[in-house]
Amino acid sequence: MDERARVYAQLVTMIRRMGYPDSFGRAIADGLGSEKMMTRMMGYLRSAKPQSAEEIADEMLAILDDRDRWIKKKSMEYYNAKYNEMLYTGLGVEEDSGEPD
Repeated sequence: MDERARVYAQLVTMIRRMGYPDSFGRAIADGLGSEKMMTRMMGYLRSAKPQSAEEIADEMLAILDDRDRWIKKKSMEYYNAKYNEMLYTGLGVEEDSGEPD
C-alpha cells in the first residue's frame, strides 16, 4: 500500500468513527485528492471536532480553495520572474543599424 492509499484509508476511517458512512469519507478523500490535503483535513478533524457533515464538507472546500490560491500564486510568481528576466536580458533580437557589414 502506497502512502496516498494509507492516508486515504486513515481519513475514511476517521470520518467513519465520527459516525458518518464510509461513502461520505470516500467522497471527502476523493474530493481532496492529494495526500497533503487529506492530512490537512485529518488535522482539522482532530482539532476542531466538527459537529456536522456540513462543517466537514465546508472545510474540504476551504482546503481546496487554499490550494487553488497557492497554485495561482506560484504560477503568477513564475510568470512574473520570466517577465522580469525578459526585461533584464531583452528579447534576444539585435537591432539592424541599416549599414552593410
